[in-house]
Amino acid sequence: MKNIEIFYKPEGRLRLTMEDRSYTEVKLAWASPLSYPDKYLAFMDGKGREIFMVTHPEKELPKDVWEMAKIELHRRYLNGVIHKIVTLKTEFGSTYWRVVTDRGETDFLTQSLQENAQWLTPTYLMLVDVDGNRYEITDINALDERSQELLSVTV
Repeated sequence: MKNIEIFYKPEGRLRLTMEDRSYTEVKLAWASPLSYPDKYLAFMDGKGREIFMVTHPEKELPKDVWEMAKIELHRRYLNGVIHKIVTLKTEFGSTYWRVVTDRGETDFLTQSLQENAQWLTPTYLMLVDVDGNRYEITDINALDERSQELLSVTV
């Protein structure tokens, strides 16, 4: 991809200029973040319509664009690594979590664990909350006994 530029203006608002077009609000999203974590990066306008997609962004995008895209993707996809489950409560299909992560203690809500809890390996669990944030338990066996008990009853 040539003649492409992404930048923040004003601060916090990602913009895109390519060839003869400009987009004043741009969102980046992985099309298949769990199946293909570093492939299929979509650039979308402010209304969520696809502008274009790249299969291998690291190879296809200019280096400066890829560096800026990585910053934006890091902002968009907050991945917290769960170290401890403090409380876990399920009511009417919603699960309320209080956990300790690598970023501190936090509360979040998941809907429909059948859809928003994915076992990536037999011991690696990925959770997606109602806001699209992701939380990982990289090894359920590394959790303390109480956390493992809470998890086994729920998931």
